[in-house]
Amino acid sequence: MTLLLVSNVNSHISNLETRRLLHLLHSTLQGANEISHGMKMMYNTRNYVPISDLNVNITHSKVVGVIIGKTDSRGFPDRKNAGAERFTFSFTIKDSPEHFINVSAWGNEDYVQGLSSRFQIGDCVVIENPLVVTKDYEKEEKFSPSTPSTYRLLVTETHSSIRICSDLETEARILPLFHMPIKDSRDFYSLGDITANGQSLDGHIINILAAVQSIGEEKFFSKSDGRNGQRLEIKLFDDTGTGFPFVCWDKETIRLVQTLTQRETVLFIADARITFDTFRNCMIATATSKTIITLNPDTAEANQLYTRTREILEAGGLDDQEILSGDDVQLDSISDVLTVKQLKARSQEHADVFHCITYGFITNLDLTSSIAKVIRKRCAKCKFRINEESQTCFNDGCPNQGQLLQATEGFDLLVDISDHTGTLQSCNLAGTVAEKTLGCKTEEFLCLSEPQRTTLQWKFLLERCKIYLKVSPSARSRSGMRGSILSCALADPVEVKQSLASLVFYIYLIGFLVQSSVRNAYIKTHQGTFMKLSTAKASLEILP
Repeated sequence: MTLLLVSNVNSHISNLETRRLLHLLHSTLQGANEISHGMKMMYNTRNYVPISDLNVNITHSKVVGVIIGKTDSRGFPDRKNAGAERFTFSFTIKDSPEHFINVSAWGNEDYVQGLSSRFQIGDCVVIENPLVVTKDYEKEEKFSPSTPSTYRLLVTETHSSIRICSDLETEARILPLFHMPIKDSRDFYSLGDITANGQSLDGHIINILAAVQSIGEEKFFSKSDGRNGQRLEIKLFDDTGTGFPFVCWDKETIRLVQTLTQRETVLFIADARITFDTFRNCMIATATSKTIITLNPDTAEANQLYTRTREILEAGGLDDQEILSGDDVQLDSISDVLTVKQLKARSQEHADVFHCITYGFITNLDLTSSIAKVIRKRCAKCKFRINEESQTCFNDGCPNQGQLLQATEGFDLLVDISDHTGTLQSCNLAGTVAEKTLGCKTEEFLCLSEPQRTTLQWKFLLERCKIYLKVSPSARSRSGMRGSILSCALADPVEVKQSLASLVFYIYLIGFLVQSSVRNAYIKTHQGTFMKLSTAKASLEILP
């Protein structure tokens, strides 16, 4: 075809120009051949077979790739040996941007579990002498990640081996592939799209691009067959939504997400299952055996999302939305009772979110200041705070920008909690939790007179309460942590005695109040109510 092109143009150019054109073409083809040969040599010098070249006729092959997905090992009854079990686990490796393949290992329990424990997602491995078989598309597409290869690899103890790649040059070429999604980087749903589509997406398999908002605690349970199970939920966010649940059931996936840095990591989640959670009345995503999670994808879309999420974080929007949304954890599942000193220590030791119960006194609660400090207006669309002067949303990326402002109002309080070990300052008490605690809606509070607000305030000030807390890391806080109140109620003295029998609150409380400005401010304006100290002392005397 090239010669035909040259002959067609020969009548329009000189013979010299023709020879130059042919020489240029020859040089170009020779250069392409050299590049191709170089790529082959990169494999051949170490006898690696590219995934794209695999076929059923290849024997004694050696394949290298980065693990981009991995399942737990599991056992099945052995059909050939009654009463015995065969074990298996699967993983997916990638050796180029376009090519990746599924691998399955089979054998007895010791071999399979031992092999599985030697490497994890993100490792670069070398597979020697795998069996190349044509994949069963119906089973493969249903239970395993979708791959462009028409084959899959089988690994057995007798014939095959897997080891971590020790060649630095190969590893440097392969490992960056871990950050390249297996799907088109533009083929994804935003969290806002998922929410807008609602139950029409129930049961669908989709791709998601979002950032990690928070990582929950791993929960353990027993399955119906007696085996142990586990569950971990992370919350996702982007510039269209926050607090979107992503549930992981597999140990390998849980191990991967537990290493993530919340509010810093962007995920491309390929083939997540979307379902409607009737209990929470919202859509959730779940990782399955088909799901591949790409951490901090090296794509333009992921970089743009990271930039937008940083802007949201710097504006404090995510903190505000987390406070308003509260937490979906069941209070009955929270059992750890901690003092203020203990929960501060745990927060410093671990950067994860945790929940606890603390018995403490409310030593700062201000309901008598201006209404703007007690009840705040927020954008009805994105939940960011509203600039009171300009009556505009603080969020530059708000979907309602340029339109008529729609606002909601809700409690937004900061509370100090104190016990004999210290004080936890500026805990958030907001939204419906604040309404339940105070026993009134925002509309009802607005109608209260100042004396009525003072009475409501002193219903909790200097009173011992049972407080359920969510403690989260916070870069914007001087202490590096933030406490959000999930429930607050006056404590039962008998319950306090059982839980904190060795603690003597009275000495600390009097010492704290003498030293603090809280005491001076309140005694000046509320001489009569300070008599509550005597009541507090009497109630504390039931403790040993």
